[in-house]
Amino acid sequence: MSPGNDETGAPAPPRIVREQVGTRRLEWAAISGVMSREVANFRTFWKSSAFSSTVEPLIYLLALGLGLRATVVDDADGLDYVHFVGTGMVATAVIFSSAAPAMFGTYVKHRFQNTYQAILAAPVDVEELVSAEILWIAMRAGFFGCFPLLVTIGFGLDPAAGMLLVPLFCFVTALGFAGFGAAVGASVPKIDQFNYVTSLVITPLFLVAGTFFPIDGLPQWAQIAAEFNPLHQLVELVRHSAFGFESTDPLRFAALLGLAIAMWRLAVSRMTRCLID
Repeated sequence: MSPGNDETGAPAPPRIVREQVGTRRLEWAAISGVMSREVANFRTFWKSSAFSSTVEPLIYLLALGLGLRATVVDDADGLDYVHFVGTGMVATAVIFSSAAPAMFGTYVKHRFQNTYQAILAAPVDVEELVSAEILWIAMRAGFFGCFPLLVTIGFGLDPAAGMLLVPLFCFVTALGFAGFGAAVGASVPKIDQFNYVTSLVITPLFLVAGTFFPIDGLPQWAQIAAEFNPLHQLVELVRHSAFGFESTDPLRFAALLGLAIAMWRLAVSRMTRCLID
């Protein structure tokens, strides 16, 4: 393998060499410029995204909600099982709309398309680039993450004023997972290594979030672990927005906000190491 090739044998993407002359603050013009590119690209496939975001929760509610309610269980945690699943599926929609697109998008744009190298040739730095990327993903995931809740309202869930906060909850959670995905995409040498992340991180978080069954039926250690699961925090916030907030909800939101900030900084750090000499 030659020094200019990566582990797959393909030419390694060019790296940017810049003299660090000090810290410059984030410029909204640069961030909005990068985001406008993503918006223009999204216009070419928004219909398929909207379709899947509507049909998938509908299928889940029909298969799991109505099916299990008719054959196995009528309610969960005192809630109608359809409403229990529908409110929990908001978290599922958020993680799959943020982590995966960030992982694959970051890797492809850096390794194959050299999109980031071209953007950095403009007056945009890595921090602005990463901020724009994860902001756009979080906005998109926050919007489509609300679709399961809207579908559940069609299944008889009563609208509540607290539901107006659900887009904010989804956005902050998606921001954290988008940052996580971008950090992973900037770190792995080969694209098939995303399988490890999906199997060891995303799938366990998705399954043990309280989406399809109450976590109080799990062993004690699993219940404790679930409290550190950001998806579980989102599930609880969404359910409480529909059925009544609790005193612990500000702490849950603060935890999600802290995760979003930490993952944003991690993504900036990993991408800087990846792109800048």
